Amino acid sequence: MNHDLIIRDGTVVDGTGADPFQADVAIAGDEIVEIGKVAGKGKQEIRAEGLTVSPGFIDLHTHLDAQIGWDPQLTSVSWHGVTTALLGNCGVTFAPCKPKDREFLAGMMETVEDIPKNAILHGLPWNWESYGGYLDALETLKPSINICGLVGHCAIRFYVMGERAVEEPATEEEIRQIAELAGQSVKEGAIGFSTNRFPAHRLPDGRSIPGTFADRDELRAIAKAVGVHGGIMQTVSDFSDFDAEMELLADEARMARGVLFSSALELGLERTNERVMQMRAEGLNVASVTPARSGGFLTGLSTNNFPFKSPAWSKLKELDLEGRMQAIRTPDTRQKLVEEGKAKDADLMVFSKRELSLMKNAFYLGDEERPCYTQNLSESLYDLAEAAGEHPVETWLRISDETNGKALFHMRLFNVDLEALPDLISTDWAMPSLGDAGAHVSQMIDSGWATFTLSHWHRDNGLYSIQEAIRRISAVPASVLGLEDRGTLAVGKRADINVIDMARLEERMPEIVHDFPFGAPRFIQHAAGYKATVCNGQVILRDDQLTEERSGQILRNGNSRVGSANL
Repeated sequence: MNHDLIIRDGTVVDGTGADPFQADVAIAGDEIVEIGKVAGKGKQEIRAEGLTVSPGFIDLHTHLDAQIGWDPQLTSVSWHGVTTALLGNCGVTFAPCKPKDREFLAGMMETVEDIPKNAILHGLPWNWESYGGYLDALETLKPSINICGLVGHCAIRFYVMGERAVEEPATEEEIRQIAELAGQSVKEGAIGFSTNRFPAHRLPDGRSIPGTFADRDELRAIAKAVGVHGGIMQTVSDFSDFDAEMELLADEARMARGVLFSSALELGLERTNERVMQMRAEGLNVASVTPARSGGFLTGLSTNNFPFKSPAWSKLKELDLEGRMQAIRTPDTRQKLVEEGKAKDADLMVFSKRELSLMKNAFYLGDEERPCYTQNLSESLYDLAEAAGEHPVETWLRISDETNGKALFHMRLFNVDLEALPDLISTDWAMPSLGDAGAHVSQMIDSGWATFTLSHWHRDNGLYSIQEAIRRISAVPASVLGLEDRGTLAVGKRADINVIDMARLEERMPEIVHDFPFGAPRFIQHAAGYKATVCNGQVILRDDQLTEERSGQILRNGNSRVGSANL
């Protein structure tokens, strides 16, 4: 019997947590039809001796809602073995949307997620009003990977309440309409509903986005409506009132199919674990995503994210990279930058729980092809400066000079202490998969989380066995989304597959490109070690390079591909 594709002689890690085994994998159309010793021939064959064959990875936290319009290959994640991405996180989505509100939603996405408004308005067709219509529009874009989405609180609230949605409580009738629209959106294909309770996420005019301060009765009504159609609830919160927010998550989980929330070490692992385990003991489906490594922004001479704000530094930012290099190599200019940097040092933001300056949370990524994300807390830019007898601003400029402007420094915001992260990502409920792909594109690139999980937490660190590492980034997120035919390798499952050279696997150094509409910049990050990625039976990546295949599907709640699997 001949097949469309056969992956030969690989080490199969099927995503269930079972031990690896040697086998061929045969594919017909978009389905796995045989695993074992396959006697027939394939129209295409991939030799996988010495390589790992795994399910495709599933990214539960992206903001690719706009980027899909001009980058249907979704390059932020498809370079890293991701075959399914969840859009619509953090309460900000583009549907439902009345035609007159398009600019409002685009402007909100710009200020919350740093996606250029003009790119959004001109890069998407904007030919929808309902959430189902939005999914229809995405389908016509023919993405390379599978897409599913959450419907956002901001869009629904503004659709029902207009301008009042920003700061006013909803009336009883408005709550009914909001909940009804949320339920209808899930019925039309949304995987669930997302809300944002983080006050720092703001509109262009500085006000917090719609839904931030929504009454808990409103969210409970939404959860009930979403649950009727088998949807999940997703929440981003600052947990300023920890107990109240946790109780809200529990209430939502009782009404909906489950709850997904964002977490980090800074939230307090002990108290978070205690509350989540209480919920799970009750039988509630509660899970979380967290950065697989310290998450944060990048600064360097090639970026527009300089560590200081002052007249000299602002003038430096106006120049291109060549001009910036000339400037920092001019003694008078360099001295001015140092003087103003030292003067501003006291004003730097504080992010870590140890209450150290920003420079103690900045780490040099090195000058190799593989960026170094694994320094301990005593290897920060501040420590490098201290060892060299310099002020951190002098060290920043010196390393920038020595590398011809290529140096990048990682400003850790979340999971700052990488050595403590195993305690979080070893729990049953926290998945190492928060990369924020598509968001803050000119400031950060953490979407290589899957590559880091396998290369660091499995191969280099040994925290996970290979079968556990694969399970946590394939089968577990598939169960969160209710994807019954993806996330594991078995006969009858959809052929979303990675073929990986574990010895070579690594993230490559981030780089700035200007490939967004109107030449807007973004960070990208390639990977090495992916022999092939297959999505719905088609090879979308071969030898670390994307092909022209665009075989992704729009996965809608309630269709044959999405069921009621538990978190």
